Amino acid sequence: MYSIDWARIFSRARPPLPTEGDAAVRRNGHVRTKPRISPVVWGLSFTSFFTDISSEMVSSVLPIYLVAYLHLSPVAFGAIDGLYQGFAAFARLAGGFIGDRWARHKTVAAFGYGLSAVCKLGLLAAGNAWTLLASTIALERTGKGIRTAPRDALISLSTDREHLAAAFGVHRSLDAAGAMLGPLVAFGIFWFLPGAFDVLFVVSFCVAVLGLGTIALFVQAPTASSTGTEPPVSFSAAARLVREPVFRRLLTTGAILSLTTVSDSFVFLTLQRQLDFTTTYFPLLYVGVAAFNSLLAVPFGRIADRRGRRGIFLAGHLVLFLAYLTLLAPFGGFARLVLALGFLGVYYAATDGVLTAMASAVLPGRICGSGLALLATVTNGGRLLGSLLFGALWQWTGLSWALVIFSGALTAAIAVAAVTMRAGFQPIPTREDLTP
Repeated sequence: MYSIDWARIFSRARPPLPTEGDAAVRRNGHVRTKPRISPVVWGLSFTSFFTDISSEMVSSVLPIYLVAYLHLSPVAFGAIDGLYQGFAAFARLAGGFIGDRWARHKTVAAFGYGLSAVCKLGLLAAGNAWTLLASTIALERTGKGIRTAPRDALISLSTDREHLAAAFGVHRSLDAAGAMLGPLVAFGIFWFLPGAFDVLFVVSFCVAVLGLGTIALFVQAPTASSTGTEPPVSFSAAARLVREPVFRRLLTTGAILSLTTVSDSFVFLTLQRQLDFTTTYFPLLYVGVAAFNSLLAVPFGRIADRRGRRGIFLAGHLVLFLAYLTLLAPFGGFARLVLALGFLGVYYAATDGVLTAMASAVLPGRICGSGLALLATVTNGGRLLGSLLFGALWQWTGLSWALVIFSGALTAAIAVAAVTMRAGFQPIPTREDLTP
């Protein structure tokens, strides 16, 4: 394993000048701002670390189980994979809005983590019946959807605007580290106990409980600045965010790019078929992507804060285009595998946390959770449609042509996104119609 010297990484950044929104305090005659990476961010990052170990233990074996053992068609797998990726998006809306309305982001997030943990035991009861398995996964994804927007709102409310990409980079880095360890644990279990799904589900549940305990015991929830007299955020106020030109540009950009994104599961199935390696090693593909993501998320976050988030975000999608080209390249073997996994990991490191930071920087604090939930719903809904479309193209035109079509579509989407984002993203002013 590797380690990251977080203190050394962040000590290179120049301390920011205090602004009106900073939580500045005086000590020994000097002005100090709240930490660049607050204890809340660290606590939530380790919560995600344990939770992703638990989740990826299951999700890393799911594609090969459905396709290789249950013999589902590409269209059927595309539907299930799309639901797996997109089902949580709709629960995000409820989680983000409830967190804003109650101003209890931690409580809502903890409920989502708890629901996902319980579902690990539900997987044990589902056995080999794929319909029950899919239903349990849908409920587990509901828990993921409920917790995501309140968790990201907690990170946003705990971080100064100029350090948002770095803070989300830290979270995504530990999140990816958990995603890296999860498949390794699954691989180890099946190496010594082939087909022992019951053992895997029980271990997954125990690790999920560790994540739930971390947020419950070690995360002290911040709140958005308030006079104490504002009424609760209404649903109509959250919906009116769509009318804001700045936020609408973010939604449009996210939707266009997500529609042309091939899911990891399809990429991994493509590699397995092209390289013809045994399905025992399939979970290790997730490890490769997560390793690159974990190593690069923090540096890319810091670069995005310093040099501009839009450029890093678009560059990440150009790297995704290179991943598509790698799958179409004439060479094979180990080089194709490493390049494809590396490009995917770089893509996630340069886009996931950066897009959330861009949205957090423009959203008013009291309605941040709802805005982040809406953005996630749009992007995950795009991934759902993209997964269905790629599965259909694979079955009707063949794998190579499906990749060619998506490569061309991604190129066009990047060009459109560059134009859409050219106007920039200024903070949305707090007004009565947004925080009634």
